[in-house]
Amino acid sequence: MSVIFDNLPLFGEGMLRTLSICLWGGLGALVLGSLLAVCSVTPVPILNRIGTGWVATMRNVPLAVVLFFFAFGLPEIGVRGSYFWFGTSALAVYTAAFVCEALRSGINAVPIGQAEAARALGVGFGTTLSQILLPQAFRAAVPPLANTSIAMIKDSALVGAIGVGGDLFSVADTLAATRGLDVIPVLGGVVIGYLLIIAPTSALFSLAERKAVLR
Repeated sequence: MSVIFDNLPLFGEGMLRTLSICLWGGLGALVLGSLLAVCSVTPVPILNRIGTGWVATMRNVPLAVVLFFFAFGLPEIGVRGSYFWFGTSALAVYTAAFVCEALRSGINAVPIGQAEAARALGVGFGTTLSQILLPQAFRAAVPPLANTSIAMIKDSALVGAIGVGGDLFSVADTLAATRGLDVIPVLGGVVIGYLLIIAPTSALFSLAERKAVLR
Protein backbone atom coordinates (compact mmCIF):
# COMPACT_ATOMS: atom_id res chain seq x y z
CA MET A 1 0.00 0.00 0.00
CA SER A 2 2.98 2.31 0.44
CA VAL A 3 3.34 2.44 -3.35
CA ILE A 4 -0.22 3.78 -3.61
CA PHE A 5 0.03 6.26 -0.73
CA ASP A 6 3.46 7.55 -1.79
CA ASN A 7 2.15 8.25 -5.28
CA LEU A 8 -1.38 9.33 -4.32
CA PRO A 9 -1.13 12.75 -6.06
CA LEU A 10 -0.11 11.02 -9.30
CA PHE A 11 -3.00 8.57 -9.05
CA GLY A 12 -5.33 11.49 -8.30
CA GLU A 13 -4.16 13.36 -11.40
CA GLY A 14 -4.61 10.18 -13.43
CA MET A 15 -8.18 9.84 -12.17
CA LEU A 16 -8.99 13.43 -13.11
CA ARG A 17 -7.48 12.98 -16.57
CA THR A 18 -9.41 9.74 -17.10
CA LEU A 19 -12.58 11.41 -15.85
CA SER A 20 -12.03 14.26 -18.33
CA ILE A 21 -11.61 11.77 -21.19
CA CYS A 22 -14.80 9.97 -20.15
CA LEU A 23 -16.85 13.16 -19.75
CA TRP A 24 -15.91 14.56 -23.15
CA GLY A 25 -16.17 11.17 -24.83
CA GLY A 26 -19.52 10.48 -23.14
CA LEU A 27 -20.94 13.88 -24.10
CA GLY A 28 -19.89 13.40 -27.72
CA ALA A 29 -21.27 9.87 -27.77
CA LEU A 30 -24.62 11.00 -26.35
CA VAL A 31 -25.05 13.78 -28.91
CA LEU A 32 -23.87 11.71 -31.88
CA GLY A 33 -25.70 8.60 -30.69
CA SER A 34 -28.96 10.55 -30.38
CA LEU A 35 -28.58 11.85 -33.93
CA LEU A 36 -27.84 8.36 -35.20
CA ALA A 37 -30.89 7.00 -33.36
CA VAL A 38 -33.05 9.62 -35.07
CA CYS A 39 -31.51 8.64 -38.42
CA SER A 40 -32.22 4.98 -37.70
CA VAL A 41 -35.95 5.51 -37.22
CA THR A 42 -36.51 8.28 -39.76
CA PRO A 43 -38.49 7.44 -42.90
CA VAL A 44 -35.81 9.13 -45.06
CA PRO A 45 -33.93 6.19 -46.69
CA ILE A 46 -30.49 7.80 -46.93
CA LEU A 47 -30.51 8.89 -43.26
CA ASN A 48 -31.71 5.44 -42.26
CA ARG A 49 -28.80 3.87 -44.14
CA ILE A 50 -26.32 6.24 -42.48
CA GLY A 51 -27.53 5.34 -39.00
CA THR A 52 -27.66 1.61 -39.72
CA GLY A 53 -24.29 1.61 -41.48
CA TRP A 54 -22.57 3.56 -38.70
CA VAL A 55 -23.82 1.14 -36.04
CA ALA A 56 -22.95 -1.94 -38.10
CA THR A 57 -19.43 -0.65 -38.77
CA MET A 58 -18.53 0.45 -35.25
CA ARG A 59 -19.98 -2.64 -33.59
CA ASN A 60 -17.77 -4.85 -35.74
CA VAL A 61 -14.52 -2.87 -35.56
CA PRO A 62 -12.25 -3.04 -32.47
CA LEU A 63 -11.91 0.21 -30.53
CA ALA A 64 -8.13 -0.01 -30.84
CA VAL A 65 -8.42 0.21 -34.64
CA VAL A 66 -10.64 3.31 -34.38
CA LEU A 67 -8.23 4.92 -31.92
CA PHE A 68 -5.17 4.29 -34.06
CA PHE A 69 -7.01 5.56 -37.15
CA PHE A 70 -7.83 8.84 -35.40
CA ALA A 71 -4.41 9.25 -33.79
CA PHE A 72 -2.17 8.19 -36.68
CA GLY A 73 -4.40 8.03 -39.75
CA LEU A 74 -6.03 11.47 -39.62
CA PRO A 75 -2.68 13.35 -39.41
CA GLU A 76 -1.67 11.60 -42.63
CA ILE A 77 -4.51 13.35 -44.46
CA GLY A 78 -3.80 16.73 -42.93
CA VAL A 79 -6.05 16.67 -39.85
CA ARG A 80 -4.11 18.12 -36.91
CA GLY A 81 -4.89 17.99 -33.21
CA SER A 82 -3.73 16.75 -29.84
CA TYR A 83 -3.74 13.09 -28.90
CA PHE A 84 -6.25 13.96 -26.19
CA TRP A 85 -8.85 15.17 -28.68
CA PHE A 86 -8.07 12.39 -31.12
CA GLY A 87 -8.58 9.87 -28.33
CA THR A 88 -11.78 11.36 -26.94
CA SER A 89 -13.21 11.80 -30.45
CA ALA A 90 -12.49 8.16 -31.30
CA LEU A 91 -14.07 7.06 -28.03
CA ALA A 92 -17.16 9.18 -28.76
CA VAL A 93 -17.49 7.91 -32.34
CA TYR A 94 -17.17 4.31 -31.21
CA THR A 95 -19.49 4.56 -28.19
CA ALA A 96 -22.10 6.51 -30.17
CA ALA A 97 -23.04 3.31 -32.00
CA PHE A 98 -24.00 1.65 -28.71
CA VAL A 99 -25.82 4.77 -27.49
CA CYS A 100 -27.76 4.73 -30.76
CA GLU A 101 -28.84 1.12 -30.25
CA ALA A 102 -29.86 1.82 -26.66
CA LEU A 103 -32.01 4.78 -27.71
CA ARG A 104 -33.43 2.93 -30.70
CA SER A 105 -34.56 0.13 -28.41
CA GLY A 106 -36.10 2.79 -26.16
CA ILE A 107 -37.98 4.30 -29.10
CA ASN A 108 -39.25 0.86 -30.10
CA ALA A 109 -40.46 0.35 -26.52
CA VAL A 110 -42.85 3.30 -26.83
CA PRO A 111 -46.34 2.06 -27.80
CA ILE A 112 -46.81 2.60 -31.54
CA GLY A 113 -50.32 3.90 -30.87
CA GLN A 114 -48.85 7.15 -29.54
CA ALA A 115 -47.07 7.88 -32.82
CA GLU A 116 -50.18 6.92 -34.79
CA ALA A 117 -52.35 9.19 -32.65
CA ALA A 118 -49.94 12.09 -33.20
CA ARG A 119 -49.96 11.43 -36.94
CA ALA A 120 -53.77 11.35 -36.94
CA LEU A 121 -53.80 14.75 -35.26
CA GLY A 122 -51.53 16.14 -37.95
CA VAL A 123 -48.39 16.36 -35.80
CA GLY A 124 -45.21 16.23 -37.91
CA PHE A 125 -42.58 13.52 -37.61
CA GLY A 126 -40.00 15.84 -36.07
CA THR A 127 -42.36 17.09 -33.38
CA THR A 128 -43.60 13.57 -32.66
CA LEU A 129 -40.04 12.38 -32.28
CA SER A 130 -38.80 15.23 -30.08
CA GLN A 131 -41.90 15.77 -27.94
CA ILE A 132 -43.37 12.28 -27.62
CA LEU A 133 -40.98 9.48 -28.55
CA LEU A 134 -37.51 10.63 -27.43
CA PRO A 135 -38.44 11.70 -23.87
CA GLN A 136 -39.96 8.28 -23.23
CA ALA A 137 -37.14 6.55 -25.11
CA PHE A 138 -34.51 8.11 -22.84
CA ARG A 139 -36.33 6.85 -19.76
CA ALA A 140 -36.64 3.34 -21.20
CA ALA A 141 -32.99 3.38 -22.30
CA VAL A 142 -31.50 4.22 -18.89
CA PRO A 143 -30.35 0.61 -18.08
CA PRO A 144 -28.58 0.00 -21.44
CA LEU A 145 -27.12 3.51 -21.34
CA ALA A 146 -25.71 2.72 -17.88
CA ASN A 147 -24.00 -0.40 -19.25
CA THR A 148 -22.69 1.57 -22.22
CA SER A 149 -21.29 4.31 -19.96
CA ILE A 150 -19.51 1.82 -17.71
CA ALA A 151 -18.07 0.04 -20.75
CA MET A 152 -16.88 3.41 -22.11
CA ILE A 153 -15.09 4.24 -18.85
CA LYS A 154 -13.23 0.94 -19.02
CA ASP A 155 -12.54 1.43 -22.73
CA SER A 156 -10.96 4.79 -21.93
CA ALA A 157 -7.90 2.88 -20.73
CA LEU A 158 -7.11 2.22 -24.40
CA VAL A 159 -6.96 5.97 -25.04
CA GLY A 160 -3.82 6.08 -22.91
CA ALA A 161 -2.20 3.57 -25.27
CA ILE A 162 -2.00 6.14 -28.09
CA GLY A 163 0.05 8.55 -26.01
CA VAL A 164 -2.55 10.84 -24.43
CA GLY A 165 -0.61 10.91 -21.18
CA GLY A 166 -1.66 11.65 -17.64
CA ASP A 167 -4.52 9.14 -17.40
CA LEU A 168 -4.60 6.09 -15.14
CA PHE A 169 -3.14 3.87 -17.86
CA SER A 170 -0.19 6.24 -18.26
CA VAL A 171 0.28 6.42 -14.47
CA ALA A 172 0.63 2.64 -14.34
CA ASP A 173 3.13 2.71 -17.19
CA THR A 174 5.13 5.50 -15.54
CA LEU A 175 5.31 3.87 -12.12
CA ALA A 176 5.89 0.28 -13.24
CA ALA A 177 7.97 0.64 -16.39
CA THR A 178 9.81 3.92 -15.87
CA ARG A 179 10.29 4.00 -12.10
CA GLY A 180 10.49 0.23 -11.66
CA LEU A 181 7.91 -0.06 -8.88
CA ASP A 182 6.14 -3.34 -8.17
CA VAL A 183 3.46 -4.02 -10.75
CA ILE A 184 0.82 -5.49 -8.42
CA PRO A 185 0.41 -2.50 -6.07
CA VAL A 186 0.57 -0.12 -9.04
CA LEU A 187 -2.22 -2.01 -10.78
CA GLY A 188 -4.08 -2.08 -7.47
CA GLY A 189 -4.00 1.71 -7.39
CA VAL A 190 -5.26 1.85 -10.98
CA VAL A 191 -8.12 -0.53 -10.15
CA ILE A 192 -9.10 1.62 -7.16
CA GLY A 193 -9.05 4.69 -9.40
CA TYR A 194 -11.41 3.13 -11.93
CA LEU A 195 -13.69 1.89 -9.15
CA LEU A 196 -13.91 5.42 -7.75
CA ILE A 197 -15.10 6.60 -11.16
CA ILE A 198 -17.41 3.70 -12.03
CA ALA A 199 -19.12 3.30 -8.63
CA PRO A 200 -20.63 6.83 -8.53
CA THR A 201 -21.58 6.50 -12.20
CA SER A 202 -23.47 3.29 -11.47
CA ALA A 203 -25.16 4.91 -8.47
CA LEU A 204 -26.30 7.89 -10.56
CA PHE A 205 -27.76 5.65 -13.25
CA SER A 206 -29.50 3.52 -10.62
CA LEU A 207 -31.08 6.65 -9.19
CA ALA A 208 -32.11 7.79 -12.68
CA GLU A 209 -33.60 4.37 -13.38
CA ARG A 210 -35.69 4.44 -10.20
CA LYS A 211 -36.98 7.92 -11.03
CA ALA A 212 -37.76 6.83 -14.58
CA VAL A 213 -39.78 3.88 -13.30
CA LEU A 214 -41.76 6.07 -10.89
CA ARG A 215 -42.84 8.45 -13.68
